[in-house]
Amino acid sequence: MEPTVAVVDSDSFSEAIDLIGGLRGLNTPNRRVVVKVGIYNPETGICTTVKALNAMAAVFDKASVVRVVESDSGAGPGLERLQVWADCFNDRVVPFNLSDDPETREVEVAGERVPFSHILLEPNTFVSTHVPRRYEEAGDEDLMNMGFVTKNLLGLILDTKKFRFHDQLPTALIDMYEAVGGIDLAVLDATHVFLGWKKKRISVSPKLLIVGKDAFAVEAVGAHLVGFDPLEMPVLQEAQKRGLGVINLDEINVIGDIESPKQMVLKAFRGLFLKKERRARGWD
Repeated sequence: MEPTVAVVDSDSFSEAIDLIGGLRGLNTPNRRVVVKVGIYNPETGICTTVKALNAMAAVFDKASVVRVVESDSGAGPGLERLQVWADCFNDRVVPFNLSDDPETREVEVAGERVPFSHILLEPNTFVSTHVPRRYEEAGDEDLMNMGFVTKNLLGLILDTKKFRFHDQLPTALIDMYEAVGGIDLAVLDATHVFLGWKKKRISVSPKLLIVGKDAFAVEAVGAHLVGFDPLEMPVLQEAQKRGLGVINLDEINVIGDIESPKQMVLKAFRGLFLKKERRARGWD
């Protein structure tokens, strides 16, 4: 069956949920919700917006608990970094540091047995949300080409030495995807898109949300937005090899306009590239 991915205005998350067929069994009193956000350095702002996270929590109105989760990293403890979303937290929507969970179970990731927080391995509705990025410089482009909502799964590793999986990242990410039973809802927050060439970083603001139940289809649409070919992305190739999801845009029912914002993003990226080239040649 052809997966549906909704591309909507950043104020229209509930509309996106309707367009993809609703939450069908994902929003019930007996299912806790786990939202894996992605945040490395809180000062950069490279993360899902407060508005988008609040909208996610609101649509899961029947869930007794919505846990917003992250783990420790080289940039600091998970709980501290989660304070980016402090305005979202209340008695029902709570931050949770996966690295602080005393109850863990081992799973296999890229040939290594690693502990996972027990809340990831119990029945739940698992949501992954992150932002579109395209950085190109030595050693960086390959990692960025690993995805957004799928690369976000690297944060399920509890220790801070996550970099050890970079050489096997497609395998590691899809191993983690399968270990947690998949992603029930993928939300790519393209309120802002982050672009980089060499050491220069900029952002543009399409003010979009890209939403779907097939995380790899969402990833494919997000890749298209920043000018990547989904069929050439290693993590999507690994997912396809294992028979998970759909990554060919011709086989995805995309509702909404992705082409106009793509042109805006690519124009900004080309401008960044050309500006660096002009400077390098002494033309500016």
